[in-house]
Amino acid sequence: MKADVNGITINYEVSGTEGKPWITFAHALCNNLTLWDDQAEMLKDDFRILRYDLRGLGQSSAPEGPYTFPMIIADAIALMDHVGVDKTHWCGLSIGGMMGYGMAQEHGDRLLSLTACDSRPDAPPDYQDYFQHRIDVAAEAGMEGLVESTVSRWFTPESVAANIPVLDKVRAMVRSTDQTGHAGCCMALKTLAFGSRLGEISVPTMIVGGAKDKGAPPEALAAAAAAIPGAKHVLIPAAGHISNLENPTDFNASLKDFLSGL
Repeated sequence: MKADVNGITINYEVSGTEGKPWITFAHALCNNLTLWDDQAEMLKDDFRILRYDLRGLGQSSAPEGPYTFPMIIADAIALMDHVGVDKTHWCGLSIGGMMGYGMAQEHGDRLLSLTACDSRPDAPPDYQDYFQHRIDVAAEAGMEGLVESTVSRWFTPESVAANIPVLDKVRAMVRSTDQTGHAGCCMALKTLAFGSRLGEISVPTMIVGGAKDKGAPPEALAAAAAAIPGAKHVLIPAAGHISNLENPTDFNASLKDFLSGL
């Protein structure tokens, strides 16, 4: 489905059971809403599910950037209003989880809970440099130039060596990403700065991360969880940055346990 909101067109899907609590899923850079296929299937009987493609990614509009976190958070709020979502659980991975920190700080009245997956709250200088590097590589070699380096950064060496089936799904998503949208999102990621206000988050929060995540290392996520009152930190073994795809068994168990305990 398509929604014209906040000056762009957003591609989205609604599934699950009418009358159940809402859960909204937000994906990572160079991904789309299909990142959450397994989780949507798992939760379909207990939740009404909203998944969507972020600005610049998937089948949503990819206007010229730079994008900002207030901008992409405003997209999410406008989509929720369009669909009729008053309050929702929020589950986001990487940029989608970073958005969740901002949503909980600025729009906590719209959230039932926050699950931030493989999502650090701040961008130190080396992290900012990484996203500028991505912009530069894509400008030189197109999105194809980022495919293998992205897979190697996002997944454990063991999974890359074994070429597990989900890697081809991720390769296809990276390859099909709009270059303008990618650059716009990378510019937003360079400005990531939610860490100083983590203590203001009052919704039930779980921070999940792969034990071998290079972009959002366990120590950064543990520190973020410690700064949020009552937050839970869960480490997903044998997983890197895309923990829900690399170790779905442990990821799904953690998500289901958290949601059922609320």
